[in-house]
Amino acid sequence: MPVTTSAAPPATPRGGPPLPPGGAPGRPDAPARRAVRRRRRIAALFLFPALLLLGALIAYPIVFSVVRSLYDASGDTFVGAANYTEMFQDPATLRAIRNSAVWVVFAPALLTGLGLVLAVLTEKIRWRTAFKLLMFMPMAISFLAAGIIFRLAYEQDPQRGVLNAVTVGVHDTFHGESVSFPTAKPRLGDRQLTRQPDGGYRTARRTGPGHTVHLGLVGVAPKDMPPTARPAAGAAAAPAGHGELRGVVYLDFTPGGGGRPGVVDRGERGLPKLSVEAVDAHGRVAATASTAPDGSYRLTGLAPGSYALRLPAKDFAPPYAGISWLGPTLITPAIIGAYMWIWTGFALVLIGAGLSSMPRDVLEAARMDGANEWQVFRRITVPLLGPVLGVVFVTMVINVMKVFDLVYIIAPGPVQQDANVLALQMWLVSFGGGNNQGLGSALGVLLLLLVVPAMALNIRRFRRSQT
Repeated sequence: MPVTTSAAPPATPRGGPPLPPGGAPGRPDAPARRAVRRRRRIAALFLFPALLLLGALIAYPIVFSVVRSLYDASGDTFVGAANYTEMFQDPATLRAIRNSAVWVVFAPALLTGLGLVLAVLTEKIRWRTAFKLLMFMPMAISFLAAGIIFRLAYEQDPQRGVLNAVTVGVHDTFHGESVSFPTAKPRLGDRQLTRQPDGGYRTARRTGPGHTVHLGLVGVAPKDMPPTARPAAGAAAAPAGHGELRGVVYLDFTPGGGGRPGVVDRGERGLPKLSVEAVDAHGRVAATASTAPDGSYRLTGLAPGSYALRLPAKDFAPPYAGISWLGPTLITPAIIGAYMWIWTGFALVLIGAGLSSMPRDVLEAARMDGANEWQVFRRITVPLLGPVLGVVFVTMVINVMKVFDLVYIIAPGPVQQDANVLALQMWLVSFGGGNNQGLGSALGVLLLLLVVPAMALNIRRFRRSQT
């Protein structure tokens, strides 16, 4: 009787799936392997244009800059690390590094803190979407346009700079309007007034109480005359009283001509709000008066004797013109303020998005347990927003390391070095007159090395948030 044998089933490894026919454990079949290779080729085909663009715009410039930093200004002679040595010995570069450190320390912290405060406060208002839109609008303005706007806003002249117009207005409200005539001076050849070392003027001849002394000045432009100034002729005709000295401080210039030098003519106006002092023989101030709108003054309570009249230096000091925002002292904080105006909306929107996704039951539970709003903000809101605040802070650190446009546009030429940063110094050395692209490339490599740690930290936080 014939013996029939049945095909044995494929061997099955203990604890694993059946093996493919004729295959070894763990070896995929050929069709699956070909499908994987085909998908990889398609992915590489789609990625190739992006990789080519990244290589042309990022990888090649980085490699070229590193190589170029090892050559001299002409690019023909290999100098090794000489450019890096020169970079750290240049006072301008050291100043740029110091200013960049100021930017990194203050700008990201201020932006993150301000964005956090505004995000929390806007949660309490009804029109928070419109407010966030308004705060985000400066992001649509280019840095060039923003720099021009703030260059005008920071102008020293209160007639042009809006910040100094506000500053002068507040100063005049609390201290009174300051009136002075910095260009005023005696007429050429006038021997009545002599200039003092401190910038004031004093009469050469002394006189006693009961006399009238008129003090004529020239050099005041019509635009600098206060609108309150009145004709001085009427006050000059008043006789002096006993025990007092009188007179007029006036502009010794007759509009249209025909006036006489040293004489108060009709049409000549007085100089108001000037101080007039009576100085005795020992140099002490015996009496002080302020001129009226017609320029008249009265020095009363004088003892018998001879006195010299003095117009102090403050009468000829420039009037209060506000704060020198574009001066060497405040130029860097002023530019940081312009930068914050642009980027506060970004921080507000990003932190606001994190705040809106925060679980409300935690906040309500804390309030029910008796925590006040400050405790809720400090103990719950800020810790829960920690990842978002970290992203905003690191992003701002990367951005401020590359700031260039605002510094170049806002800072005037004489103080540009006081506001210099690494990106601007790199441009100045390479193209802005230095024409040393070897040293400029070294500065670019330094800037890259300073930015890379912040970028790596940001990428790490990004990956951690995704996992």
